[in-house]
Amino acid sequence: MIAKIKKAVIPVAGLGTRMLPATKAIPKELLPVYDRPIIEHVVKEAIAAGITEIILVTRSGKEAIENHFDAHYELEHRLEKKGKETILGTVKNIIPENITVTSVRQSDLLGLGHAVLCAKLLLNKEPFAVLLPDVLVLDQESRDKDYSFTAMVNAWNETGMGQVMVERVGSEAIENYGVADLGGEVSEPFKSIMLKGLVEKPSPKEAPSNLAVLGRYILPSKVLDLLETTIAGVGGEIQLTDALDELLKLDGLNSFETDAGIFDCGNKQGFLSANIAVGMRDAETRTHLIKLLKNSGW
Repeated sequence: MIAKIKKAVIPVAGLGTRMLPATKAIPKELLPVYDRPIIEHVVKEAIAAGITEIILVTRSGKEAIENHFDAHYELEHRLEKKGKETILGTVKNIIPENITVTSVRQSDLLGLGHAVLCAKLLLNKEPFAVLLPDVLVLDQESRDKDYSFTAMVNAWNETGMGQVMVERVGSEAIENYGVADLGGEVSEPFKSIMLKGLVEKPSPKEAPSNLAVLGRYILPSKVLDLLETTIAGVGGEIQLTDALDELLKLDGLNSFETDAGIFDCGNKQGFLSANIAVGMRDAETRTHLIKLLKNSGW
């Protein structure tokens, strides 16, 4: 029987250097995309897929992230007293009561693989998800609740195979990503296909496809054992990709293509684009943005 995915690891210990000076005192994960922090969008994406335990891999100085998901009794009391029920609803019970948010410290920034390994004891030998907190996956509104991450979790439920979400990118950007090698198999949105390999930051000519890894994973617990024996690479970092390469050889690994809008909120252009994309989904804000751009002559 295939074990269900109930736990998600979200690494939030990074310094956010690409977003300085905004992230000098504020964790990048708490920068707002439209009306809520990036991290809240990502956590709700996980919850929609059936995740019931969020594990934050954090560090000293980032307590504000945990506080965001906790109750703020004084604020809630004041809003309730003033009759501001609509605003109160946005800050009270941000996540359902059946969802737990726990955290574990990453003592040093030694790579994504090391961050995932820090959560090993909390994962209790169960399969798990990994979601990068600075990547916003904005599914088409027409999909309603049939979201990409939810569909990828379902692909695990059907196959028991680890899943790596990928997106199509232009040839000019391919060398910035890990790229999926499908051995010539034709991929399409919401299709899970066996990987032949993962190629890290290839040139456009050497790239086996235009399918880039984007920061969403469903993984068996064996990955944690592989990470423990993974040799640190450049900068002393333990890379998750190295462990995935080993998993691919031993048990196989699938790619899962999405057609969602993908925004890297860890850089300024991606962050601004995400705000506009989410804002355009609100009718009043969309009217305002169109008017602003038109009046500005852009």
